[in-house]
Amino acid sequence: MKFVDVTNDIAFRKIFGNENKKKSLISFLNAVISLPKNELIVDVEITNPYQLGKLSDGKSTIVDVKAKDKNGNVFIVEMQIAEFDFFHKRILYYTSQSYISQINKGGNYKKLSPVYFIAILEFEIGQNPNYFSKHKVLDVETKEQVIQDVEFNFIELPKFTKTIEELKSNIDQWTYFIKNAENLDVIPENVHDEGLKEAYSEANQQNWTKQELEEYTKASIKEQDEIGRIEFAEKKKACLIAKNMKENQEPIEKIIQYTGLSKDEIDKL
Repeated sequence: MKFVDVTNDIAFRKIFGNENKKKSLISFLNAVISLPKNELIVDVEITNPYQLGKLSDGKSTIVDVKAKDKNGNVFIVEMQIAEFDFFHKRILYYTSQSYISQINKGGNYKKLSPVYFIAILEFEIGQNPNYFSKHKVLDVETKEQVIQDVEFNFIELPKFTKTIEELKSNIDQWTYFIKNAENLDVIPENVHDEGLKEAYSEANQQNWTKQELEEYTKASIKEQDEIGRIEFAEKKKACLIAKNMKENQEPIEKIIQYTGLSKDEIDKL
């Protein structure tokens, strides 16, 4: 077997946004969202289903899948390969829009259902050493959750270092799949969840059409181009800062600390 890179635009939506094979998305959502047993997600409606033609010219840095369950709960699953300015403001705005758009202005607030945001990130945020973190609106002193209905979940792939033998929970199994599938040639023996089994099957390139594989390759190239563009912009910005600091005769150690540039790079400016 040869599996695709799950973080790829086309692969991510094919696995998690396939309305004909929703078992994978349901399993993943139940692994991330801590719902009581009697409220587990059993079915979802994918509101932006995987359609190859519409994805060909799509963006590569942010890929999202939106779904809703029978109770009206809204789920937003995003794959983000690169950090960008105002990251936290964007996700707060995006999630808030999904919440308020459920009713018209002045509508019945009782009709508002919870929104769960899940971000799979190829970069680190915050100081939490754990790869999986859950964020809610809490009373700072008592930790009571008076304001409910909005929850943010982050899976930081760089922080995930567990081996197959160390996988204990469903979220461990899913994160291992997302991060490592492209480097595997068989489905791990300890995979028993049917939704995850379906995800491995969908990630198997032997089950892809020629057109899907071509679009997958295009998306990979586009992703690398976008990463290169972002890295170039960041390097250019760092050089400008370093140049200004040099002109103001700031110590070289301070310039390195503020820009991340090496001494050789700074000397050449």
